[in-house]
Amino acid sequence: MAETTTGRRARKKARTRQALSDAALRLFTERGFDDVGVREVAEAADVSLSTLFQHFPSKEALVFDLDADIESALIAAVRDRAPGQPVLHAVRDHLMQSRTAARTDDPLFVLVESTPALRDYARRMWSRHEKALAAALADATGLAPDDLAITGLARFALEAPSLARASDDPARAVRDLFALLEHGWGTTPLAHEQDRSGQDG
Repeated sequence: MAETTTGRRARKKARTRQALSDAALRLFTERGFDDVGVREVAEAADVSLSTLFQHFPSKEALVFDLDADIESALIAAVRDRAPGQPVLHAVRDHLMQSRTAARTDDPLFVLVESTPALRDYARRMWSRHEKALAAALADATGLAPDDLAITGLARFALEAPSLARASDDPARAVRDLFALLEHGWGTTPLAHEQDRSGQDG
């Protein structure tokens, strides 16, 4: 009986959260993020303002409903990688699959890109995953979470998708950036060009 009650409560909570997220995206898309208040979102979802804040700590959080899921998937990519797969490749493959498929005509993408407050929030949110990724990398490699190799890899890996997004082929761009991480500057054509110019001098 207790399990049934708990399950029903969880489903109701999930439905409320989804209703709030859907209402927020619809209102923000129709009228703009800055012109819609959280009270209007609560009313559109037919819940109280206090209920809204039980599910979402801020107005910006309404747009980024999957933050916890994104972090869990990032950690799982390292923890549950195939036997023998290097952690660098596991992170690369996950980011290629999960962070380069956004369509530029997707309403959520357009909303975030056209709203400075949401762009800043998205960047801060993504950066928060750095600690969790570093911890997962440390567990996988046996290095300390504050080891420069770990913190550097976590930082650079999470920056790769935003750099790649400007490319015509974001997935390939992520792969190229990770190749640079894996093999270093010395393997790039520019490095060889620099070497030649130094010899000419």
